[in-house]
Amino acid sequence: MFTSFHEPANEGLRMLYSYDGYKWTALNKILMKPEIGKQKIMRDPSMLKGPDGVFHLVWTSGWKGDSGFGYASSKDLINWSPQQFIPVLQNEPTTVNVWAPELFYDEVKKEYIIIWASTIPNRFEKGQEAEDNNHRMYAITTKDFKTFSEAKLFLEPGYSVIDVVIVKKATADYVLVLKDNTRPERNLKIARAKSALGPYTGISKPFTGTLTEGPGVVKIGKDWLIYYDAYGEKRYAALKTRDFKNFKDVSAETVIPKGHKHGTIVTVNRRTIESLKNNEDK
Repeated sequence: MFTSFHEPANEGLRMLYSYDGYKWTALNKILMKPEIGKQKIMRDPSMLKGPDGVFHLVWTSGWKGDSGFGYASSKDLINWSPQQFIPVLQNEPTTVNVWAPELFYDEVKKEYIIIWASTIPNRFEKGQEAEDNNHRMYAITTKDFKTFSEAKLFLEPGYSVIDVVIVKKATADYVLVLKDNTRPERNLKIARAKSALGPYTGISKPFTGTLTEGPGVVKIGKDWLIYYDAYGEKRYAALKTRDFKNFKDVSAETVIPKGHKHGTIVTVNRRTIESLKNNEDK
């Protein structure tokens, strides 16, 4: 399953499904309509299936002015819990935004990590960006989505950064796929760490062109596929890698429905997909 949304993000949660990770089909259904946040939108839906067997979902609930993000859970992707607004950075009243929260389950510490991008004006060095567009990555942890740790700075590369995904490649080998959001760059790069919360170092040179964002990563066999929004070219693209150092463009081998935007990929059993397909017209 590939979580999805369509612009202008006011309709709600959509999903794509695939049996091989390359060719995707859109479910003809809104799975959940946004009910929280000042602007009532649902962008950048990030989902995972926890060890509790429950699907957990977080999303961007507002462009600016929301000091938190949305959260809901489901056992079957059809029936969802009441939506909650998870406040963060309460001690930073000048926070401009909370963008693209991304979920990761840390098997070592048995906890969920949620990372996101926020701008706190006049806090960090900046390049050509406006002061209200100078993002850094922050993180909180939780074991139950009821109590959360205090937000801490997660990634400070010395420039504006958004759309970050944690990937566990192997034991003590974690990969960070990130968007350098500075005006001359606006491309995707890689960093590495020995633990999920970092510190992540050795940020690579870009492995995509400019005007690219929203990476989603899935392992297919021995390969990792990195899907991303090549919004400058108005297309969704995909790269294949085994080491996160060498990349092959496999976009021509993929099928992505028109309108799909920024989501995450979750492996489910075939029964879950069939249940969703049967529920499309209900």
